[in-house]
Amino acid sequence: MDILLLIGGLALILVGANALTDGASSIARKFNISNLVIGLTVVAFGTSVPELAISIVAALKGSADIAIGNVVGSNIFNTLMIVGCTAAIVPITITKDTLSKEIPLCILASVVLFICANDVLLSKAPANIISNTEGMLLLCFFLIFLSYTFAIARNGDEAATPEIKQLPIWRATLYILAGLAGLVYGGDLFVDGASGIARSLGVSESVIGLTLVAGDTSLPELATAAVAAIKKNPQLAIGNVIGSNLFNIFLVLGTSASISPMPIEGITNIDFGVLVGSCLLLFLFGLTFKKHVITRIEGLLLIACYIGYITYLVVVS
Repeated sequence: MDILLLIGGLALILVGANALTDGASSIARKFNISNLVIGLTVVAFGTSVPELAISIVAALKGSADIAIGNVVGSNIFNTLMIVGCTAAIVPITITKDTLSKEIPLCILASVVLFICANDVLLSKAPANIISNTEGMLLLCFFLIFLSYTFAIARNGDEAATPEIKQLPIWRATLYILAGLAGLVYGGDLFVDGASGIARSLGVSESVIGLTLVAGDTSLPELATAAVAAIKKNPQLAIGNVIGSNLFNIFLVLGTSASISPMPIEGITNIDFGVLVGSCLLLFLFGLTFKKHVITRIEGLLLIACYIGYITYLVVVS
């Protein structure tokens, strides 16, 4: 039954995210907002909506480990597995701006999360918790990221983004409402299913969040990367991964913690360390040999790192 709840909830979330993105994109286009801005905001947000829905529901239900594990695990999966698989198919050329701006911003986001989650280590507090104040701080970082995104859009190439579906206003509005309903109800089912599986397997919610939930909610990013690799456009994959990682930390955790403080129990500094380390590894691979290319061998190394991390989680749990 828990597996059915998990699958059914995920299906509703993915359908809802797609409907919400299509509806919002269409309405934004009708107000003459450029395709590039829509691609960098609405579409990028759409791939992070599953994480947002699940994390908010999990936080409200007192399952903070699922919420935090979902974000940390998704970002690790994105950086190691998705980039790794894409590079293994088609080597990824890293642009100068991506190497000097976007990836360092991704590293910064991971370090900020590490600091917010280490009250015991850094300030001798009785427990680690991402507070309402820290959640609002993460949202402030998100606003800075959006400002940077719009600055890119003003100087970018309009033709660089995919065509946006044109829908009548009534249908776009219906898509948005149906998408939100699917996200809310699907998120509720998914969290119930994930919690039930954790209890039946005798493993912690944090491990379920870092593995099963994280992998499932990263399906939109995985699908985007697969299509990008097949179409010989791997730069799209790494752009989607970096954007999704920033949305996950700044928006998803920022919103969740602003609604309800999130105690951290099962997520350890090893997990946060792998998160920061994966971003650093991506930066180093892009920097090597001055070619700014993530090669097939480096892609396979990223995949190996992820397999090693998952093996560690399974053994420890």
